[in-house]
Amino acid sequence: MTRILVDVNVVLDALLVRPPHSDAATRLWTAIEKGQAEGLVPAHGVTTLYYLLGRAKGAASAGRAIGDLLAVFKVASVDQTVLQRALALAWPDFEDAVCAAAAEAAGCNLIVTRDPAGFKGSPVPPVNAATSLALIDRGRGPGRVAERARPAYVTKPRTARRMTRRPLGPR
Repeated sequence: MTRILVDVNVVLDALLVRPPHSDAATRLWTAIEKGQAEGLVPAHGVTTLYYLLGRAKGAASAGRAIGDLLAVFKVASVDQTVLQRALALAWPDFEDAVCAAAAEAAGCNLIVTRDPAGFKGSPVPPVNAATSLALIDRGRGPGRVAERARPAYVTKPRTARRMTRRPLGPR
């Protein structure tokens, strides 16, 4: 089963129904709830979610939402080792580095975020919610998602001239 860390922005998209991202985020939450994937949230993200939800909907609503979250998602630990690993990544966005380090420590296959570009060089591949759903729907298992993809070109047999590149897939 694919084990994914879901970034705070994707959880907020689902809970606050923030179009245009809420549809994919809600479908991802449902897939996790149905057991099609194992979902985790980073420990530091739970307090951030409570704070942001409380500001948007009030403390009682935030408490209910966190209860719902914890009924569906597991929590990826953020401890001294994870924080040191995040520092070693030396990313400009420390929060993203902490998410990546927490995902790595928790043995996740994917990080689902609205900003995959912010996770350049991540030890765990970042994808958006729609891509994660496609991977879950295709039944890809844990090892398959993290594997390197085939090169985006096909080579001709070696000759004295330069090798040509041709994109794979439909034309």
